[in-house]
Order: sequence, then C-alpha cells, then structure tokens
Amino acid sequence: MGGRFCKRGLDILGASVGILLSLPILIVVAILIKFDSRGPVFYTQLRVGENRRRRNRRYHQRSDSVDHRSRERRRDNNMGRLFKVIKFRTMVNDAEKKCGPVWATKNDSRITRIGRFLRRTRLDEFPQFINVLKGDMSLVGPRPERPNFVADLSTRINNYTDRLDVKPGLTGLAQVETGYDSDFDSVIKKVDLDLEYIRTWSLWADIKILMRTVIVVITGRGAY
Repeated sequence: MGGRFCKRGLDILGASVGILLSLPILIVVAILIKFDSRGPVFYTQLRVGENRRRRNRRYHQRSDSVDHRSRERRRDNNMGRLFKVIKFRTMVNDAEKKCGPVWATKNDSRITRIGRFLRRTRLDEFPQFINVLKGDMSLVGPRPERPNFVADLSTRINNYTDRLDVKPGLTGLAQVETGYDSDFDSVIKKVDLDLEYIRTWSLWADIKILMRTVIVVITGRGAY
C-alpha cells in the first residue's frame, strides 16, 4: 500500500513539474501543428486503464453481490477501466476513417511532417501529463492500449491482461527499450518488458526509467 502512495506522490509532483517546464515548448508545438496540416491540435482516444478489481483481489476476496451490469461492463472493457487519453495529433485528420485502427509503420503516409518529429522525440505524449494528474495514468507503467487491441491481444498473448494490474504509464520500461509498435513480434517483446516491470517494480526503478526517458526524448531513439 505504501508503495502505491509514494508512486502517486511521484506522479503528481512529476506531472506538475513536467507541465510547467514544458509549457513554452507545448505552445510552440500547438502552433506548428495548426500550420502543418488541417485538423485539431489535440486528439483524444479511448484506452483501457487499470483493472482495480484485479488489484484489490490481492487484498480482499471478491464479493458475491456484484450485479449483472457490473459483470457486463468488466467484460466489455476487458477488465480495465476505460478513459480518454490526450495526445498531440501526429497524423492527418481522420487518419483511420478508411483503414480502421492499425499500428503505425516506419514510413506511414498518414503521419504529418511535424508529426514525425513529435513521435521521434515523444513530445506527442506530453499532454498526457493531464491524464497523470487526473489519476487515469501514472508517469511510468505499461502503455494504455485501445479496447479493440486489448480484446484481440488478450486472446493471443498469454498473461496479456496482467498488464492491467497497474495504472498505464506515460513512459515505461518497454518504451525506453523499444520504439512504437509496428508488428506482432514487437508487441510480444513489449508485453514481456511490461510484465518484467510489474514483477520487479520499485520507486527507484520508476526514477531510473524517467531518467532514461529524458535521453530518449533528447536523442529520438527508437521512435518513428
């Protein structure tokens, strides 16, 4: 329990400082996005968050009085709480209107000019400091995925839903070790790293990942 409170304290402090320090950069980024392509500066997307029921079962037995509607909601969202993630738009407007939800590839034509820079430096993720302050996310943890991807991958990868035992993160072990998902093999590698992070979690591990993230942002390593 104490570890969770310390982690939440780090989240609030880190996200607050992150917003204050990056605010001038974020304003410039917003202007560049508007000049670069038509469409909104930000976009929101539904993601699957922490499964608090799984977490609570470590300390308490499940109650037999859970109603039918609650069970249906858990089934619909793959046992994780749904929330809207906030990001800078890096693709053309309505990028998935024709092709549907697919992973971005290295030379993806849907990515805008400024979008390539934002993805390479991970600046597109910075608005998620707001999600961290709201409590939807943590600074460090497995990346939140879309419900349809979670539904698919949970049937194809063993223990995939174990990622939902903790809050999703703005950055994580998988993110500093690899780039964006581009195929199924890269997803499997990231899941292994996510589960390793959960098994070996410590506050010091979070701090080290945050320091490594700064290097990724500066160098643009491992991103499209």
